[in-house]
Amino acid sequence: MNLEHALRALEGLGLTMLVVPKAHAPLLEQAAAHAAKVSGQAAREDHTHMEEGDSQYF
Repeated sequence: MNLEHALRALEGLGLTMLVVPKAHAPLLEQAAAHAAKVSGQAAREDHTHMEEGDSQYF
């Protein structure tokens, strides 16, 4: 598989590839983990503000 095929496959899955210097990878991984944590907390806070008896389906 060449790079062009790989990029098309990623695009078809709604993904992208980010190429960065190896030294920067840990910083970006930490930032991604933090963003996921903050996003999860926000989603939980939104869920706790629902009225009693309301249900939410995913």
